[in-house]
Amino acid sequence: MTGNAGAVQTLGAQESYLADSQMLGAVPAWVGELREAARARFAEAGLPNPRDEAWRFAGIQQLIETAFSLSPGGAQPGAKLIEPLTLGGPSWPRLVVVDGKFAPELSSLAGLPTGVRAGSIAAAVERDDPTVRAHLARHARYEENAFAALGAAFLDDGAYLVVPAEALVPEPVEILFVTSGADRPTAVHPRMLVIAEPGASVSVLEGFGTLGAGSYLANAVTEIVVGESAHVGYYRVQRDGPEAYHVATTHAEIARDGVLSACAVALGAQLSRHELVVVLDGSGADATLNGLYILGGRQVVDHHMVVEHAQPHCTSHELFNGVLDDSARAVFTGRILVRPGAQRTDAKQVNNNMLLSSGARADSQPQLEIYADDVKCTHGSTLGPIEDASLFYLRSRGLDALAARNLLTYGFAADIVARVPSQPVRRVLDGLVRARLGQEAPAPE
Repeated sequence: MTGNAGAVQTLGAQESYLADSQMLGAVPAWVGELREAARARFAEAGLPNPRDEAWRFAGIQQLIETAFSLSPGGAQPGAKLIEPLTLGGPSWPRLVVVDGKFAPELSSLAGLPTGVRAGSIAAAVERDDPTVRAHLARHARYEENAFAALGAAFLDDGAYLVVPAEALVPEPVEILFVTSGADRPTAVHPRMLVIAEPGASVSVLEGFGTLGAGSYLANAVTEIVVGESAHVGYYRVQRDGPEAYHVATTHAEIARDGVLSACAVALGAQLSRHELVVVLDGSGADATLNGLYILGGRQVVDHHMVVEHAQPHCTSHELFNGVLDDSARAVFTGRILVRPGAQRTDAKQVNNNMLLSSGARADSQPQLEIYADDVKCTHGSTLGPIEDASLFYLRSRGLDALAARNLLTYGFAADIVARVPSQPVRRVLDGLVRARLGQEAPAPE
């Protein structure tokens, strides 16, 4: 009886999404074809089932039973209203997207070098930007991912950034996605496209937050293209509301000798799932993929990682740390795939979890799939409470129990932040971590 009722509700949610996707405005033929192909794929695949292997640990029953209607958007919020959600410094270029729509009045492109193009995906599509057309919705695999298919079916607007060959963007670029909230469950489909052409260098800080309360689905899709010998720093901060569901798909393609340095920080939402797929598609490509999640209450975070070594002489290093309190739960599934011929692969994957309460739980599922014989691939996972020996050492140096616990927790989280190569971004992330853990910020230098 219960299973049948759930199936009916799930079908209703799926039908609601399909109906809403038909209500979007007119677009060029090629975008319409993408939408229709994704809509057909979503109709065929449907929403994930709680018994699906890739989702069975996440507790998604309420997510798939709720018919989130497309957010109607509202009046453009003022700059003062979104100021608490911004992360970057005053000199950083900033692109702001509200309820899936690019907000030019809240964005500032000052400071971008000549030749760098950034702004609204809808505007780029309208003027038929050839670079955007070549890459938009071409990388995130909606054929394999129901929520990526849903995002492509709702392809409409978002933010894009194209850095031309050999260009250097001196300041990080902040791309902020804001959900305004509503009095009923709503869905937004944030989308970002970042392209670094050969030899280019740029750092991007992608942020998610909300202005209102209530339940909503943020179904985010990010596509990153790293050209030959290009360097991209990709950092994301998820701070959605306590009743939110955040489902994200990030797909990165790295060409020959390209470098991607990524760090994903998850702090908000009742359920957060991030599927990160990185393809090292040129010899000498390098990817550093770090992450941090700090959870409490009944929060759930689910990271699903796929690192695909498609060419020889490539390197990937993954390190994800989690701090879990109360009844929070973390899931980490990491898959390293080494394609035939991808010799001299160097891949490492580690997931560590610090459990601050007996009710917290973490599940790690590392996977290696290797079809080459000259590789160095390792994986590891740890979980447990703060070590008694470490607490004893700090208390023997004069710290009380709470101060010692806080210091060790911060140190565990700060290990991830310290690995961020961009100093301005590192300062931002350190401030967020300290605030979440109740730590005082250091005195200004």
